[in-house]
Order: sequence, then C-alpha cells, then structure tokens
Amino acid sequence: MRLPNNAHVAIVDGENFIVMRNSGTALEPKLGSSEKPDLSVTNFSAGVKHQDPVSQQHGRTDLNELAHGAAAAEWLNEKSISGEISDVLVIADPKTLGEMRRHYHSELEKRLVGEIDKTLSGETTAKIEQVIVNS
Repeated sequence: MRLPNNAHVAIVDGENFIVMRNSGTALEPKLGSSEKPDLSVTNFSAGVKHQDPVSQQHGRTDLNELAHGAAAAEWLNEKSISGEISDVLVIADPKTLGEMRRHYHSELEKRLVGEIDKTLSGETTAKIEQVIVNS
C-alpha cells in the first residue's frame, strides 16, 4: 500500500486508539509521533445491529468495545472536518472497523487512503510498517 508522507495512521481496537504519522516515503513508511487521543465513549447506540440472538447468547458483542470504535470514528471525523487530517489510513480489527464505517463522515471518507482489517494494537512499529507495505 502506498502511504503518503505525513499521512495519519489510526490503529484501533475495542479498547485502544493510537494515531501515528508517516515521516517516510509512500513506499517506505516510517511511523512516528504517536498520540493516544482521549475519547469519550458514550455512543452506546453503536452495535445495536450486532445484538442478534446468537451474539447475545455467546457474549460475542461488547457494547463498550463498539462504542469505543464509534468514538474513534467521531474523533477522526472531527479532525477531518477541521482540516487537521488530510490523509488517513485506518487499521482496526474487523468488528471495530465495521462499526467505525457506520460513523464515517463524508469528509473523513474523502481523506481515507485505505483500511486494513487486522488487530495491530500492541504490535511494534516495525511490524505495523511491514503490514502497511504488504497490504
């Protein structure tokens, strides 16, 4: 994947949200300047569609995790609308990414350079860079 210089990389799962910047080239990303945005996880309408009987029975859906994904999307929306983000790559586990997509604003969608549906929270920067290069 080509990741433009200075692009933001949002790494999200049901509990973590980290934003990094690419200081490398489009083909050789170098991630740095990590930031952990403070989120207000209050969007408990998130995940209502995931509350099917099977998910409820097996405890597969955690509304707090889905609300966290929705809050991360809202933070990215705000930064996109204000012009603080021009290019963004979202890396999230499949369930969180699905929830985030429900909350994308059109301004964020214009700035998306890609999405990767993998859980990379807690991985090393080198590992994240490698996944980006190979995607």
